[in-house]
Amino acid sequence: MIIKLLKTMKAIKQYSFFILIFLSTALSACRKDLQVIPEEQVGVIPADPSRQLKGFYLVNEGNMNMNKASLDYMDFSTGVYRRNIYNQTNPAQINGLGDVANDVGIYGSKLYVVVNISNKVEVMDAKSGKRIQQINVTNPRYITFKDGKAYVSAYLGQVGVPDAPNGVVIQIDTNSLKEERRIEVGRQPEEMAIVGQKLYVANSGGYSPKDYDTRVSVIDLNSFSLVKNIEVAINLHRVKADKYGDIYVTSRGNYLNIHSKIFVIDTKTDLVKTRFDIGASNLVIDEDIAYFYGSEWSNSTGRFTLSYGMIDVKDEKILNKKFINDGTEANITVPYGITVDKYSKEVFVTDAKNYFSPGVLYCFDPSGKLKWKVVTGDIPAHFAMVYK
Repeated sequence: MIIKLLKTMKAIKQYSFFILIFLSTALSACRKDLQVIPEEQVGVIPADPSRQLKGFYLVNEGNMNMNKASLDYMDFSTGVYRRNIYNQTNPAQINGLGDVANDVGIYGSKLYVVVNISNKVEVMDAKSGKRIQQINVTNPRYITFKDGKAYVSAYLGQVGVPDAPNGVVIQIDTNSLKEERRIEVGRQPEEMAIVGQKLYVANSGGYSPKDYDTRVSVIDLNSFSLVKNIEVAINLHRVKADKYGDIYVTSRGNYLNIHSKIFVIDTKTDLVKTRFDIGASNLVIDEDIAYFYGSEWSNSTGRFTLSYGMIDVKDEKILNKKFINDGTEANITVPYGITVDKYSKEVFVTDAKNYFSPGVLYCFDPSGKLKWKVVTGDIPAHFAMVYK
């Protein structure tokens, strides 16, 4: 009886061993499937190889702590929209692009993606999307370029901690991909713009809502020194330069009784010269026109107030027309990214929807009519244009 029982136990152990191997193999396969999410392709428009705009990269932020940042590419030479090209091209990167992609830019032959919560700038080949190197930066936000250098704004400190240190702007050599120097600016610095040899960065102070920062820091690029701080308004965010030597800076307000606004700074005097009392979450400047949308959140109402508009930057006047005029704006839940093709003057706007599911990219012709739309990754936000 005992011998029979021992044989039975041995058989059970062997069976359990094989089950464990099977489950381990299956789980390993599942993990591998989760790590390498395949690229998806969808035909959107007829191929147009003659177009000056070859295509553009679109970075999807992905929700915080969900590791769902992704990279898409719209290829006008084929008319195909390619979703999630990073994972397909770089299968060895088991964590994908990372956690919250906050900006993207192309300089020379390289594509740079700023990944905020993953504390890095991911550098890729601009043609293939193949990973070249990772540059470690604590809590990076935005990137811009000048004379062979990349400049990255970074919050520093832990995400959301009110007593986080002042932020910095970091200079990176685009050949060696090494940090060369950094300079302290204000609290939680955001977007930047370069005019001549001066870099302007908006400080938000977003980690301490009762004490927002109010300044645009000005850095001399020759000496890489902070030359001044310009008082503007609370909770600053976007900075865009026009061709007349001005920069347009947005204030997000306090989401209660101080509303979003746009300020114009003359970079010759470094003084605020114009204020537009309009909500602007994002804007892009092309030639004499600034295209903007407002997606202003109110803690009082618990709702967004949406708006779309255009500014003549030469005359500094709000135009009495919109870049969407066919009613499509009623279908956009949360406008989250915007850019313009400098040749065709098409306007591209993204919709983040509910922040947890795939968004939508819209293309509008110069008259404001919808040309096409396509589903993107989660929270589509930042563009990098690829011209011939």
